[in-house]
Amino acid sequence: MRTLVIYDSNHGSTKIIAENIAERLDAKAKFVSNCLPGDLKALDLLIIGSPIIGWRPSEKMSAFLGQLKADDVKHLKVATFDTRVKLFIHGDAMEKIARIFSNLGASTIVESMPFYVKGQQGGLLRGEIEKAVKWADSIKNRIKN
Repeated sequence: MRTLVIYDSNHGSTKIIAENIAERLDAKAKFVSNCLPGDLKALDLLIIGSPIIGWRPSEKMSAFLGQLKADDVKHLKVATFDTRVKLFIHGDAMEKIARIFSNLGASTIVESMPFYVKGQQGGLLRGEIEKAVKWADSIKNRIKN
């Protein structure tokens, strides 16, 4: 299955999560600024994640998402994640990203996953990398079935 993990990362935490997911899925992790919507046409599975900035996906991720057309993504299986500070209330990037893909005809294959950071400057909380590996395994299992 042709798979890519696309991410944006301000302080490195989202990149670390993306790279661990990609490694588990035998895929590449690619920074969103290095991606074009046409790159998605050659894929079967896309994992995409962003830090939450101002209660939504990052500016770079939002710009990329804004360029997408149904023809770019309607054939895709998609899974989304975000990185966030663990607060009682918080924004959301992963569900907003998932909704965009769904509205364009892509299929979401697993529940979106939040990964938690220590603060605005990043640094993953203990156990988040292991959680990313388990989530990647659930994606792998979902693809097999």
